[in-house]
Amino acid sequence: MRALRLESVGKLFVRQVDKPVPGADDLLVRVEACGICGTDRHLFLGEFPSKPPVTIGHEFSGIVEAIGSDVSGFKVGDRVTGDPNIACGRCPQCAAGRVNLCRNLVAIGIHRDGGMADYVRLPQKQAFALPAGLGPLHGAFCEPLACCLHGIDLADIRDGASVVVLGGGVIGLLTEQLARLAGATTVILSTRQEAKRQLAETLGATATVDPSSSDIVDAISGPSGLVPGGADVVIECAGVPETMRQAAPLAKAGGTVVILGVMPQGMKMEIEPFDILFRELKVIGSFLNPFTHRRAADLIASGAIRVADLITRTVTLDGAVDAIREPAMPGEVRVLVVPG
Repeated sequence: MRALRLESVGKLFVRQVDKPVPGADDLLVRVEACGICGTDRHLFLGEFPSKPPVTIGHEFSGIVEAIGSDVSGFKVGDRVTGDPNIACGRCPQCAAGRVNLCRNLVAIGIHRDGGMADYVRLPQKQAFALPAGLGPLHGAFCEPLACCLHGIDLADIRDGASVVVLGGGVIGLLTEQLARLAGATTVILSTRQEAKRQLAETLGATATVDPSSSDIVDAISGPSGLVPGGADVVIECAGVPETMRQAAPLAKAGGTVVILGVMPQGMKMEIEPFDILFRELKVIGSFLNPFTHRRAADLIASGAIRVADLITRTVTLDGAVDAIREPAMPGEVRVLVVPG
């Protein structure tokens, strides 16, 4: 079969490799679609830890082609999505229910072979069924949506709350939809790109802001801003220093800031601890998707979260090489790899 292999930092190639053989507890999944995540670009650039050589791709779904002897609850022909984060279940973090912080965490597509390939081997405990009638590309959104769900859970959004989402990529556009479902009546999304602002409003944002055209803090939380005094919740979804710096000043006194965006490992920036202290802000990091993948799959299957609008284009495995090597194109939200 063919697979997209990260052989070392900066070296990404489509290779012919052996088709995976499922173990007793595994499913062999023919991949229908796999999303290109910002983390994949970080892996390529050496900005996020991984274990090359490895087949990348952690946002995948597909059709079960074979099952191991101990598998139950799945059959050949089922459509499934895979939670790529495999916790050990034994360490102190796992025992405390914090499986996303597992000391021995292994991620499909980062530490072991993933979904940018014709086939992927998926442990049955990481597999979640999808409806047969679901669009074949939509299951690839379950993993990023699951991560956004964890951030929304940590944000503890109340009915009638105001929420600011920083970043108009796939994480921001999924998060804004979840914020509305959680009961927020004001959802403001900030992004430089007009096409993404228009899409955000189509998906339910009550307002959007172009941070390059004005002082975003004044435009949102200033005396004449959209939410004078600041928002109840600010969710950073871009993973860049600019939005990280904006997050705390946009929150109201006693508000919550959730960090969902991924900055390159080792990158640092300044903060103002006095502001966090004096206004008693709650600043929370949100990592991965503990126990949220099933909920994400159900939301997508039900149509409660719109994902078709987030697909910018599809590429083959060969096309994925350039799509990962090059910066995202203007207006691009999600590129899906369709191996077949």
